Amino acid sequence: MPELPEVESLTHFLRERAVGRTVLGIDVVAIQALKTFDPPVTALGGLTITGVARHGKFLDLDCDGLHLVIHLARAGWLRWRDDLSGAKPVRPGKGPLAVRVRLAPDEEGLAPGFELTEAGTQKRLAVYVTTNPDDVPGIAALGPDPLDESFTVDALKRIVGGNRTQIKGLLRDQKIIAGIGNAYSDEVLHAAKMSPFKIAATLTDAQIADLHEAIITTLREAVERAHGLAAKDLKAEKKSGLRVHNRTGQPCDVCGDTIREVSFADSSLQYCPTCQTGGKPLADRRLSRLLK
Repeated sequence: MPELPEVESLTHFLRERAVGRTVLGIDVVAIQALKTFDPPVTALGGLTITGVARHGKFLDLDCDGLHLVIHLARAGWLRWRDDLSGAKPVRPGKGPLAVRVRLAPDEEGLAPGFELTEAGTQKRLAVYVTTNPDDVPGIAALGPDPLDESFTVDALKRIVGGNRTQIKGLLRDQKIIAGIGNAYSDEVLHAAKMSPFKIAATLTDAQIADLHEAIITTLREAVERAHGLAAKDLKAEKKSGLRVHNRTGQPCDVCGDTIREVSFADSSLQYCPTCQTGGKPLADRRLSRLLK
């Protein structure tokens, strides 16, 4: 799933390549991906992309005041094409292509653009056309952005105070903190040397400060690694930079212990027992206590 660092990099990528270009047309291949009908997606044709922004995990392309908002969900991705002039029409239901955005030809006659694709059967990729990004329900409900200056230690202390949620779930909740998903929550907790099952309200002031530092450092380092990369290279960069997530059975880079996993119905988490849980393995499946 693309998370804050990857979406931030895609934002910079599109600013460099798409801003100033005119939208030639948008082909919606997977009709379920389009979540709005007024204004119609055709209204974007002929408009110029004047800016690109990020809201949590949402991409926002400003087209002369009309916004194309994109959420890549769990299995979506953005693929830039230097020339779409020869692209063949794709029929609905055929392949992973969900949306194609065609831009007007440049001076060399190339017609660039990008395609939104989604793998798997759970089609959750979402596209919105709106005059105000805050009208998108997911954006309206977002918590604070962890890379914003307002996200201080005191702000995090207010967030965790009295919250009986496990810290792993709190970090993933977009209504509480925007942009962190399954992968980077594992990475943050490993950096903070904290159990994913620890109850947020039980954190001491020192632990909150450590967690805040881990959030900021982990995300900023990931953004820095991804900066300047082409969209096609971001997935590989993310994978190579992870210390615990999706590394079950491998040695921890910090202590050498074996990275463990807890599996759930539709996801899993990874952690290092030595670094995070006092050397004890976490209970299996949905349990929120350590094995004794």
